[in-house]
Amino acid sequence: MSSQEVVSPFVKSSFSGGGSANECIEVARTADGGRAVRDSKNRDGGLQFYAPEEWSAFIDGVKAGAFTG
Repeated sequence: MSSQEVVSPFVKSSFSGGGSANECIEVARTADGGRAVRDSKNRDGGLQFYAPEEWSAFIDGVKAGAFTG
């Protein structure tokens, strides 16, 4: 099994809103516990893969407010 094999359905954030402002990403789990990410408006546009430790660091940054303006 490849570490880049997607093993769960893609899920869109509940914070993505609706209507024309519905710009978001979708995230799925990979075989190694990492994540695959795609654009919800261009699902065939390709995937980005993140190792488990990369995804964990990103989530920690979100929780810490590192990406707020």
